[in-house]
Amino acid sequence: MDQQALDKAAVLAEALPYIRQFSGKTVVIKYGGAAMAAADLKAAVMQDIALMKYVGMHPIVVHGGGPEVSQMARKMGIESQFVDGLRVTDAATMEIAQMVLVGKTNREIVTHLCAQGVKAVGLSGQDAGLIRAVRHLHRSAQTGEMVDLGFVGDVAAVDTEVLSALTAAGFVPVIAPIGVGPGGQPYNINADTVAGAIAAAMKAEKLVLLTDVEGVRADKDDPSSLLSRVTAQEVQAWMARGKLEGGMIPKLQCCLTALEGGVNRVHIIDGRVPHSLLLEIFTDEGVGTMVIK
Repeated sequence: MDQQALDKAAVLAEALPYIRQFSGKTVVIKYGGAAMAAADLKAAVMQDIALMKYVGMHPIVVHGGGPEVSQMARKMGIESQFVDGLRVTDAATMEIAQMVLVGKTNREIVTHLCAQGVKAVGLSGQDAGLIRAVRHLHRSAQTGEMVDLGFVGDVAAVDTEVLSALTAAGFVPVIAPIGVGPGGQPYNINADTVAGAIAAAMKAEKLVLLTDVEGVRADKDDPSSLLSRVTAQEVQAWMARGKLEGGMIPKLQCCLTALEGGVNRVHIIDGRVPHSLLLEIFTDEGVGTMVIK
């Protein structure tokens, strides 16, 4: 018997208990970073989500698209500014964010998933009042002073009705991270934050964040300090001591939100590794960092 065929059979056998464990369960995937930019990685992620759907899981996708928003803003003569990993969003930038995230990025992901035979439906937080937002009041991690970020929002509430109806009917919701505030004002919300809030509201079994790092490091400058597992208490202690910076702050805050909301496990994985989603969910080894209660 061909060794390659035996290896394939062993991989499938290893996946079986995970398929059994997660069949019928909701898994929220935050899709962003290099996995959205590189064509081969994009194709791999779409295949992974399709496979999850075919083995009976209920994937919900929340996507970012920051680099595309920055690119479009630059074309329009606006230079993007960030504070602690959050985009400063004036009225013009808000319009660009909606145009890119809802009108372009969301449509592309839906189209790719449909091409894999998955019934995907694109939404933003404005649809059916899915994500109610309030203006984010931001205190700088560096200076401790309040900073006005413009139309940047926090999630005030998630109305799960439309998501429950779609997943029950066999659809995969694909969500752009735009929320709606009082008077119908749109707010740009960090996609990690939205993913954490949706995972908590949907009582998801897992939340998986695809990122451009291998996972969480005990020392951000030392690649060998990668942690395969951390607790919520450890994360809170690092934040209090100011050991984290930039984009990792909203990611870990979103992990805490999800865990507090009843999500069992949160995974921060490297989206630059092809099929990292499958490796994390269906193998004993897994990849990246798992954050647990």
